[in-house]
Amino acid sequence: MTAASPTLTYTLADRPIHRLGYGAMQLAGPGVFGPPKDRAAAVTVLREAVALGVNHIDTSDFYGPHITNQIIKEALHPYRDGLTLVTKVGARRDEKGGWLPAMSRAELRQAVTDNLRHLGLDVLDVVNLRSMLDTHGPAEGSLEAPLTALAELRQEGLVRHIGLSNVTARQVEEGRRIVPIVCVQNLYNMARRADDALVESLARDGIPFVPFFPLGGFTPLQSDTLGRVAQELGATPMQIALAWLLQRSPNLLLIPGTSSVAHLRENMKAAQLVLPAEAVTALDGIGAETRDAH
Repeated sequence: MTAASPTLTYTLADRPIHRLGYGAMQLAGPGVFGPPKDRAAAVTVLREAVALGVNHIDTSDFYGPHITNQIIKEALHPYRDGLTLVTKVGARRDEKGGWLPAMSRAELRQAVTDNLRHLGLDVLDVVNLRSMLDTHGPAEGSLEAPLTALAELRQEGLVRHIGLSNVTARQVEEGRRIVPIVCVQNLYNMARRADDALVESLARDGIPFVPFFPLGGFTPLQSDTLGRVAQELGATPMQIALAWLLQRSPNLLLIPGTSSVAHLRENMKAAQLVLPAEAVTALDGIGAETRDAH
C-alpha cells in the first residue's frame, strides 16, 4: 500500500505558505538567551533558508531578548515579497534569562513596538499571543483582556493578523469570538499528541496549527521505532519525524529550527519523503507509547 505525497503549501492568513518553514529560536545563545556563538553563521543560515524556499519564519523579540529579530533584519532586510514573519508576544525575560508573563495592555503594546523596530517593519504580518498563565504549558483561564489589547493594535494597523500560542481548545474558542485567529502554535510532535483533536478541528476550519518543538525540542525525539523506520527508508530520524507531521494533517505548518546550514538542508529534504502506510502506522504507535509511559 502506498501513500500520497502531502500537499506542501497551505494558507496562513491570506498568504500561501510552504509548509516546511523555519523557527529562529536557536539563533540566540544557550537557553534562548544572549548572543549566538557565531553571529555570521546565524546570518548565513537565514539566507540559506530563504534561498531553499522558506517563506515562513517564526521568531519573537523575547528570544535573546531582541537578538534573534536583529539577526533576521541583518540577514534578510529588505524582505522579499511573500516572506511571512510570525512573532510572539506575552512574555519577557529577566536578567538571568527566566521567562515571565508580560500580558498587560502596556506590555503588549511595547512588545509590538519592539518587534517592529528590531525587525525593521511598519506592520507585523502575524502576532501570536503566547499564554503565560502557566510558563510550563497550556493552562485554562480567560485571555480576553490581552487579546482585546492586541485586537486594538490590529485596528491601529500595527498588526495584520493574530494567532495564539500555548493555549487550550477552550481558549481558541474564546479567542475566535474576540478576533479572527489565523493560527495556533502549541507543543506537538509524534510523541506529544495531546492536541490531536485540536489539530483536526482547526483543519476543518482552514486554520493552520504550527507545532513548536516538532523534533522534540531541547531533548530530541528518541524511539527505537523511529530509528528503525529511518533506517529502512534511508533517511535520518529527524527527517522522518518531519515527514510524519507533513502527512499527519494538511494544516500543519512546520518550523524546525537550527543554527547549522547542514541541518537546515537535511530538514528541508523531509518535504521530499513520502512515508508508506505501514511506516505511518508504526510511527503513530510512538504517541501511544508516550501516553502509556506517563
